[in-house]
Amino acid sequence: MNKYEAMYILEADQTDEAIAAQVEKFNNLVAASGAQLEETKLWGKRRLAYPINFKNDGYYVLMHFASAPDFPTELERNFKIDEHVVRYMVIRLEDEEA
Repeated sequence: MNKYEAMYILEADQTDEAIAAQVEKFNNLVAASGAQLEETKLWGKRRLAYPINFKNDGYYVLMHFASAPDFPTELERNFKIDEHVVRYMVIRLEDEEA
């Protein structure tokens, strides 16, 4: 199993309950795939570096997990089809970073 880090930005104009439901949905997706969710950090609402879709703020979430090499592709696919995800990035951590 490889260690990965996923950062994604949700639309900040949602309610707290909707944001919590989105975070829970992605956490459950990781758990359902057989991956090990190590940590989820909610960074909260922050200003974007530049406007995206006429929005200036986003809700940042950082997630660390360990999974098989094919799962990050599936996670990125789910990020891409979710209309509330503004941006995302999944990277593999090297052994000394993990």
